[in-house]
Amino acid sequence: MTQLSKPSQNQQLSSLKIPHTDPEIHSAIIHRLLFYLSQAEERQPVVVVCIGTDRSTGDCLGPLVGTALARYNSPWFHLFGTLDEPVHAVNLQETLSTIHGLYDRPFVIGIDACLGQSSSVGCIQVASGPLKPGAGVHKELPPVGDIHLTGIVNVGGFMEYFVLQNTRLSLVVRLSEIIASSLHSAIQEWKSRSALIAKLD
Repeated sequence: MTQLSKPSQNQQLSSLKIPHTDPEIHSAIIHRLLFYLSQAEERQPVVVVCIGTDRSTGDCLGPLVGTALARYNSPWFHLFGTLDEPVHAVNLQETLSTIHGLYDRPFVIGIDACLGQSSSVGCIQVASGPLKPGAGVHKELPPVGDIHLTGIVNVGGFMEYFVLQNTRLSLVVRLSEIIASSLHSAIQEWKSRSALIAKLD
């Protein structure tokens, strides 16, 4: 569970926060992801790390996204964190060590649930830099990602564990579906563009 923090001026210029009800949300997220992916090297392996646990309604966003992404069986990225094999506080450091042992200079995309202001609940954020898992429930865990996506699932600032256990599953599922489909489309489009450019060269 990531804590919603005040972005720096540079992050404000490039980050996206959009309500899940916005009719243009898929195209907005894909466009922003393509902007970030264009900064990666063509041959850099893309690794998606979906953080969270299926034991908490509010914190199962990551594993839901991972499970949805796994269904695509995509060759374009490597995936860690599903409902069957979640990445959480206990195994996060081990998972990150495994990733950096398997892949040379991976471009990591972190995904996690987030608590925020009531006006932001239901929003999805796409931003550069790592997310800080566990910060929303006052845990010290290693940062994750060259870029990250978060879904704001409930209100933060008071009794976070209770809030997470009493989060609407319907909202979390909807956010996970949007994130998974948008992320898959963006990576596929980026890889297709890269392949086309390589052929032209």
